[in-house]
Amino acid sequence: MRLMRVGARGAERPVLLDGEGTTWSLDGVTADIDPAFFATDGIARARAALDAGQLTPTIIDGERIGPPISRPASIICIGMNYAAHAAESGALPPENLVIFFKKANTAVGPTDPIVVPRGSDRLDWEVELAIVIGAEDRHLATDEEALATVAGYALVNDLSERTFQIDISGGQWSKGKCAADFAPFGPWIATPDEVGDVQALRLQSWVNGEPRQDSSTADMVFPVAQIIRELSQVMVLEAGDVILTGTPEGVALSGRFPYLSPGDKVRMTIDGLGEIAQRVVA
Repeated sequence: MRLMRVGARGAERPVLLDGEGTTWSLDGVTADIDPAFFATDGIARARAALDAGQLTPTIIDGERIGPPISRPASIICIGMNYAAHAAESGALPPENLVIFFKKANTAVGPTDPIVVPRGSDRLDWEVELAIVIGAEDRHLATDEEALATVAGYALVNDLSERTFQIDISGGQWSKGKCAADFAPFGPWIATPDEVGDVQALRLQSWVNGEPRQDSSTADMVFPVAQIIRELSQVMVLEAGDVILTGTPEGVALSGRFPYLSPGDKVRMTIDGLGEIAQRVVA
């Protein structure tokens, strides 16, 4: 099952995409796909309504696709979670989770433009697997418990402004991560049964049609279950939290590629999680 939000910005409507490719309106099940939807067993309610024939088919062709969750409770990010990316950043793989945050209002749709922030001179791309948490969690004891809390997975571009992030950071990365629209997200949230082995997904990115990143979630320093379990020891995870799990090598920070500039086109894919494609604008 895949969950989407379609429509004009700020007026998106929730829909469900089934395994046969049919799109169904979630009207009557929920007004939106938001933290409250996940906190009230929204996925189970949507699945039950679909199985009972209570949903109405809907056409979404030509409509804008919005971020698949409205106003995440938090966007929690894991840094340097691929060894090769840590190396290209000039660092060793971390021994413990590196955590920073993005503001919830950075989440936008998968084809919304990337707007260069005022004062930016090093705008970078990062393809990442996102975890959507489905229930409140704290002090999870096992990886099995951690994975049981996952509502779904999605594709996110964790945009970064490296001057803000590194040169004027003050020691914490969020300055370079929170500009407007800095988390293009979607096109859908896929439930875990749609994804299969979450540690065997291919991630790729291109800029202007040229390959940039090509890796697998098998190369994570900290796998998905460990990320959730360890986060739950130091914070209360809430329904509707989104966790970004890090990016593989192949970003502009490496020095091998130019940073983004107006007119560039960025495209990203993750197995089973669709495609993001954006144009950079001034």
